[in-house]
Amino acid sequence: MRLLTAVFICSLFIFYSSGTLAEPDLKQQTISYTQQTHTIKSAVLNEERTVVVQLPKSYQANPNKVYPVIYRLDGAGNIPLISAVMERLQNDNRAPEVIIVAIENTNRLRDLYPTVNKEPQGPVGEGGGAATFLAFIEQELIPLINKSYRTHNYKVIAGASAGGVFALYALQAKPELFQAHIAYSPAVWWNYGASVKATKSFINKSKDLNNYVYINIGEEAGIMRQRYDELQQSLQSHEVRGLRFYSDAFDGISHGLTSAAGIFNAYYNLFLPKQMPISALTDDVASIDAYYQNLSQQWGEQIAPPDRAVRSLGYNLTGSKQFTHAIEVFKYNIKNHLKSVDALSALSYGYEMQGDTRQALEQMESALAIADDSYPYINYLKETRARLKKHDKRQ
Repeated sequence: MRLLTAVFICSLFIFYSSGTLAEPDLKQQTISYTQQTHTIKSAVLNEERTVVVQLPKSYQANPNKVYPVIYRLDGAGNIPLISAVMERLQNDNRAPEVIIVAIENTNRLRDLYPTVNKEPQGPVGEGGGAATFLAFIEQELIPLINKSYRTHNYKVIAGASAGGVFALYALQAKPELFQAHIAYSPAVWWNYGASVKATKSFINKSKDLNNYVYINIGEEAGIMRQRYDELQQSLQSHEVRGLRFYSDAFDGISHGLTSAAGIFNAYYNLFLPKQMPISALTDDVASIDAYYQNLSQQWGEQIAPPDRAVRSLGYNLTGSKQFTHAIEVFKYNIKNHLKSVDALSALSYGYEMQGDTRQALEQMESALAIADDSYPYINYLKETRARLKKHDKRQ
């Protein structure tokens, strides 16, 4: 019974103690987004182009904060869906706030396809302007956004159908320009599957690709499905160091709904959550540092391993009876949070589960030395100390 009580209390420490992973402030959700429209006289494209920029809700209140940027093809009509999904992820500490840049179309087929279509099933003679359009984005649009707003260097390019083809083309043409490429039902049937062939060739030659790729497909069949499957299998089967690849297939979902069907998975898998998953933990606690370094690079802010998140890893290990590893994790946590009552009591718990009552008592004494009567579990700590003392005397 005492063991079950201890487990229950330690679970409460994880979910209710204050820290980085606290519940979101619902009042912040009443703040509206700010949108600004830019008209660019593009020398690269020799025409005017319009983009709509949506700023995070916290943008004005945090003048020193920088933000990752999502570049979304096919215009501002896509902003509400992105905003809704990202806000839910943000409220669960699974994604940072972002700047969204929606690029309006002029000649969509020209700009988004890298090759001119020669296949009779499509519009023959269209396409071929993706290289020029990418130059516009790299040389004119991104510099404008970086100059006008507080941007972080983590950038996402996302598009559907022809826009998905362009996202895959950007990966091949400028693999370091964007750190993530999202392609909803990319129209890879285009021009005898030229995009599939180019992507396969690129992946086969790549050894190190620090990037994220998400693709999906709906109910499409025939040549489209055949060429998509070829693309998906190539990306899935070739292990390229640093490449994080995810894909979805949605039965019964039309081509036009694949963005709505896939957007949650696309961003859920893209951004690292503040709660490090146990699957990311190796035998070396240095993997915790590596995880939060990568997370900080994504989020655009320095995020140290949170007390509660690391304790959760330790409790997970004790639950699976990996006591030695759990103690290493708890000790690592104390190095980062020397004055944390929760961190010290967690280490005490780890030692107790391992059967080392003396060390458990020592850590509990340390926890009580810095805890005051306002600590919500002060009585539990005192009761645990008394129990450990009795057990230690009997040994």
